[in-house]
Amino acid sequence: MGAPLHETSDGRTVRSLDEDTWDAFAALVEAHGGVWGGCWCMAFHVDVNDPSRTAERNRAEKRKRVTTGTTHAALVFEGDACVGWCQFGSPTEVPRIKSSRAYGKGLTALPAWRITCFFTGKGHRKRGVASAALGGALTAIADLGGGIVEGYPEETDDRRVSGSFLHTGTMPTFEKWGFQRIRPLSPHRWVVARTVRA
Repeated sequence: MGAPLHETSDGRTVRSLDEDTWDAFAALVEAHGGVWGGCWCMAFHVDVNDPSRTAERNRAEKRKRVTTGTTHAALVFEGDACVGWCQFGSPTEVPRIKSSRAYGKGLTALPAWRITCFFTGKGHRKRGVASAALGGALTAIADLGGGIVEGYPEETDDRRVSGSFLHTGTMPTFEKWGFQRIRPLSPHRWVVARTVRA
């Protein structure tokens, strides 16, 4: 494997999703039933609600995207095991986002990059995996040329939210990495952004 994108003070490393890390990524997805009913982290690429979609099709298409370089993610490792990730990509690569109608109403220009989703494996949650993954994604984005980066996190300060609803990340995680609130998408979801220098 190549050099890590990011290393944490507690010994985790963050690496890019590529052919070298595919097996570790796939092992985590398979250990969690394909993640969210067999999504395989494809929902921001394509409409996974299409009746013709199966977990097997999503897996095959994700694998193809890895081999062709048309999917991006920062994977968090503890030793040789992948324990979570943060997916990112250009708006062309990940055109689908939650609350797209509200997003379109306030849109003035597309960002260079989108942070679309996070996943942390059971037994590793609430231990900083998402933050480590986001740090790795920002490093990868800088290496890929940088630019304006958007995220779409949930605000959780005033309420309890099931982790299954937090796949777009939490506001504190994004704010820790310097993102600023741009505009609301719903009562508890925001567009946040920051510039990443190459």
